[in-house]
Amino acid sequence: MGLLNSLLEHNRSFVDNREYEQFQTDKFPDKNLAVLACMDARLVELLPKAMGLKNGDAKLIKNAGALVTHPWGSVMRSLLVAIYELRAEEVCVVAHRDCGMNSIDPARILNAACQRGVSAETLATLRNAGINLEGWLKGFDNVEDSVRHTVDVIRTHPLMPRDVPVHGLVIHPVTGKLDLIVDGYATLTQAA
Repeated sequence: MGLLNSLLEHNRSFVDNREYEQFQTDKFPDKNLAVLACMDARLVELLPKAMGLKNGDAKLIKNAGALVTHPWGSVMRSLLVAIYELRAEEVCVVAHRDCGMNSIDPARILNAACQRGVSAETLATLRNAGINLEGWLKGFDNVEDSVRHTVDVIRTHPLMPRDVPVHGLVIHPVTGKLDLIVDGYATLTQAA
């Protein structure tokens, strides 16, 4: 029985037993918060609990490293939709210690891609099209600096309202301890 079959079997039981009822809410975040966090598996339950969030409290956007790598990419679009359409009034960027994106080796990823069947010709075509694969796959060297950079990209985006505080935090993936890196309220005060 493959993983998909196992997931679907569980889902049938979940729906039949009406287990979903405990999670019912609407599409608007109760705490008017959008959170950009890392996709690390250790944070699936830990992050919301460490932040005191329950189902329906926040819009949660996850990717590798809690990064905004492009100002016109899907992460930034999701944050803007959360603010303009879904009543989010604050943003928290939450990266974590011991992140896989910390000093990631793009060459190792590209090597693994080749071993899994991506051809050298495909990589050459992408590079000839102007895509810097190594730069695109690069993570960060310092998690605090990465959080500051991502907060700055979000805060200074031309479509981001200037009255939205953008906070930056780093969570410990074992204890859940949050370290404040950027206080979005202080940044708003400085800008005023």
